[in-house]
Amino acid sequence: MTEIPGELPGKPTAASRTTLSHIMTANDTNLLGTVHGGVIMKLVDDAAGAVAGRHSGGPAVTASMDEMAFLAPVRVGDLVHVKAQCNWTGRSSMEIGVRVLAERWNESTPATQVGSAYLVFAAVDADGKPRRVPPVLPQTERDERRYQEAQIRRTHRLARRQAIMALREERAAQGFDD
Repeated sequence: MTEIPGELPGKPTAASRTTLSHIMTANDTNLLGTVHGGVIMKLVDDAAGAVAGRHSGGPAVTASMDEMAFLAPVRVGDLVHVKAQCNWTGRSSMEIGVRVLAERWNESTPATQVGSAYLVFAAVDADGKPRRVPPVLPQTERDERRYQEAQIRRTHRLARRQAIMALREERAAQGFDD
């Protein structure tokens, strides 16, 4: 990926990559006795927000969460690691990929993946208006794959939004007041 004259200089993927770790307590549980999905989602949003702010060099807000997959339950006493990185950038938006891992706090077994998510953040200025972000520069083959997959997700997001708007316009033209 090359830099475009007049654009902000790119930043490598590793420049903003971060890990947030948190031990789960009884305060984090749902009625089933496992950690509430909303607790995990907040950790995901916190880690992704840190990456977005670091990559963009300032404030960034959550625009959307494309996907949040829960792969296994998290229990009280699990040490949760939320690993996030910037996968793709547009003019003012960034896709942040997140992996959630958990391990028992008192065991030496490897952490296992318990979730993943993709979030889109928008960089904003002091007035809350969109501001430009530097391009992300993938460093490894894995980073390049994530960049390409993020472009596919973006294309699908835009196509889905366009199809929904067209359907709403069609229904409005037919006299439906949804």
